[in-house]
Order: sequence, then structure tokens, then C-alpha cells
Amino acid sequence: MKQYLTHPLFKVIADEAQKLNIPAWVVGGYVRDLFLKRPSKDVDVVVLGDGIELAHAVSNALPGKPKVNFFKNFGTAQLKSADWEVEFVGARKESYVSHSRKPEVQSGSLQDDQNRRDFTINTLALSLNKNDFGALLDPFNGVAHLEQKILQTPLAPDITFSDDPLRMMRGIRFASQLQFTLHPATLASIKANAERISIVSMERVTEELNKIIQCPKPSTGFKLLFDTGLLRLIFPELANMQGVKIVDGKTHKDNFYHTLQVLDQICADTDDLWLRWAAILHDIAKPLTQKLIPGEGWTFHGHEDRGARMVAGIFKKMKLPMNEKMKFVEKMVLLHLRPKALAESEVSDSAMRRLLFEAGNDLDSLFTLCRADITSKNTEKVKQYRENLAEVEQKIREVETRDRIKNWQPPITGEEIMFAFGIDPGKTIGHIKNSLKDAILDGVIKNDRTEAIQWMEEEGKKLGLNLKNKLTNS
Repeated sequence: MKQYLTHPLFKVIADEAQKLNIPAWVVGGYVRDLFLKRPSKDVDVVVLGDGIELAHAVSNALPGKPKVNFFKNFGTAQLKSADWEVEFVGARKESYVSHSRKPEVQSGSLQDDQNRRDFTINTLALSLNKNDFGALLDPFNGVAHLEQKILQTPLAPDITFSDDPLRMMRGIRFASQLQFTLHPATLASIKANAERISIVSMERVTEELNKIIQCPKPSTGFKLLFDTGLLRLIFPELANMQGVKIVDGKTHKDNFYHTLQVLDQICADTDDLWLRWAAILHDIAKPLTQKLIPGEGWTFHGHEDRGARMVAGIFKKMKLPMNEKMKFVEKMVLLHLRPKALAESEVSDSAMRRLLFEAGNDLDSLFTLCRADITSKNTEKVKQYRENLAEVEQKIREVETRDRIKNWQPPITGEEIMFAFGIDPGKTIGHIKNSLKDAILDGVIKNDRTEAIQWMEEEGKKLGLNLKNKLTNS
């Protein structure tokens, strides 16, 4: 196993640990990723002794003496460089009470430290000690489970998950990231302990959820979340989308599984977490807007508008950022039907200008979402939809080149309107500005200052305003 510790960093750690007579091992995710041949720069070093002391010694021995960040209360220390992030922590054992996620922590042995870990694939340890440098300690058959692609807890799963319920989310995240299978007993235990997730902070839950969303195929994780009952507890709005209603022989597609397909498809085109969130939420209001109309079938009229208005509440509850990221998701949800509607009808320049105006710099993201939203078992139908959408996208780009509507700013400001007519701020200013915007977007006048001034003067006359100051074209 010595070939796994060839980087000079491990020799430095081993030498300093020996000088201080502190037994040390590389444990957990870094070792797991070595076996999986996955890149990793996060190294966890478990020591029998003072991890903070060892961290300072290693820092002094490394070029540039990287800064040591340490947390005395927890007995942990970190070293960071451009290529590595190494955490030193004393081996410990933990005990919990049922109503709390905060354990009582005591110093322990390496075995105690391995026992308290979430899954056998994360219990693997490589020795940094002189007498057996590089030797593998694998007390729970973690290597075999890596080969079998199985996720299993080191102790009885009820103990592991009851102690720290977030491990249920982590297990599903690993299953999604690695495309591993949860051991039957592990899966059964998650179902039995799902309610325990309520004692975990929403910040920690959402952090794991975001990692699932950032997987190449997030549907694996979301299906497991749904099947175990966790999704209904942490994200009921999404869970409520599952199911199909049948009335008088009329059915609609299962919006939950459609959403997962859209999510997987968008992941093939973008790593943007917030665009992926838009894929998750694009149909979130369908359960609230579904209606069976005789002669027409199931409809979801207005689900894009209602869904956009749901975004802020979901973000707030899930402790997601209430900033421009949220506004972006709102915009994507609100507009997600517009390009498809244009693709299904005769496309007017006016409609394209309005979409350009509303989408702005997010037009490319909107079309990425719309392409992902094309789902059908009929491959010919999918092909036709995509071709129509591509044609609309090309036409919109031609309109933008000609009319410069994206990120449009009015040729005349509110202050200039007040100056021209000698009036104070009020609703009249907004009326004229909106009238001018509509005239340009509808193609009545060009996106041009000269024509805008003429339009403003005519609108002013209609409102009974007298022109006091003539605006210049420059």
C-alpha cells in the first residue's frame, strides 16, 4: 500500500509525527478516493495525541510555512495550500442523547474513531507510522464494499443514523455521486429513522441536498430521498408532485418523475447549481394549479407565475441565499414556458423583443432550461420540438442584433420627461415610460432616441401636457 502515499506531504507528516511520538493515520474520504481513482485534495489525519501540535510542526517543516487554523475546543487544526487541505484531529469516540445532534466527545482509539464513521468505505485508514508506513487498516471490509459498490454502515445502521441523522442524507448523496447501492439493511434503517432528520439544522440538510443536485445524475439521489420518506420531510413541495390523477380516463404525466428527467437532462449541459434549482422548481406549482377541463383534458394554467411566487418561500425555508441567485431562479421559473410557446406558433418580432427584454443576460440559461424541459418517449416528437426551439433561438438572436433589446434601457429617462413638460414626479411619468417601452417592444417605433422623443411629445399631448423644454437628440 505504500504506493498510495508517494506524495512528499505524507513523508513530512510522518516524520513530524515520529519526532513528537504521535501515532497518526490518513483516514476517510481521501483514502476512499485513492481506491476509486478520484482526485481529492482534502486529507484527514487522525492522531493519538495533540493534533494541533502536530499541525504546527508540519507547517514549520513545509515550504512557505502555511498558516495553521486551529480550534482548541475541538482539538482540530487545518493547513491549507493551493493543492491541499489537511485537517488534523485527535481520535475520538462519541455518545448521543436521542433529542440532540450534539454528541459528548471523548478521546479514543483509532478503532473508536473508525466505529463512529458513517460508512465502511469511509473507515479505511493508511498508516503514517514508521513501523508500518502505508499499511492499510480495513476493519469493516471497506475495500470489498468499494469493489461491490455497496454503502453499508460500520456499526448497526440504526445506531449510526440515530446518532447523526444527517448520515442518512450523506448515504444517499454517496449513492448518487458514486452510483453505489445502499445495502438492504442500511436502506431499511433510513426508512425507519427518517423522522430523526427533524433534529438536524436545515442548513446542514440543504448542504447535502445541494451536493446531490451537483451530481452528474441527481435523479438517483432524489428517488432515494422519495422512497425513504426523507423528501416529504425536507422538501414536501417536490414530494407532492409525485403521482398521476385519472378522471374519466384522462391522465397527466407524473410531474415528479418528469422534473427528475428535466434535472438529469439539464445536468448534461450545465454545472450551474442555480440553473439546476430552476429545473427542480420549474413545475413546482403544478399540483396547485391542475384542473380537468372537459374537452381539453388536464391543464396547469398559470403554474409558471404561481411557481415563481413560491420560490422565495422555498428558498427561505431551506436556508438558500435570498439574493440575486433566488431572483435568477424566479425568473427562470416564470419564463420557462415562453420559448416553447413561441416555437409552437407563428413568431412575431414583438413577442421575441418582449422575451429578450424580460430574459436579458439570462437568455442562454432560459433556452438551456427549455431544451431540458422537452421530455417524451416519442423520439421523433422530441427531435421536432428541439428543432423548433433552435429556430426560435436563432430568430431571437437576429432580432437582438437588429434592435438591441436585451438589457434595454429607455432612450429617455424619467428626469428628462419631467424636464420636458415641467412636471413633478408622479404616475404620469410612469405612464409615459411604459407607453414608450411598449411602443419600442411592439415595433411601433425604433429603439432610437429621435423617435422616442417624438413619441413622448405625442403621448404628453394626449395627457394634456404642454411641452416646456425641447429635448435634444444627443
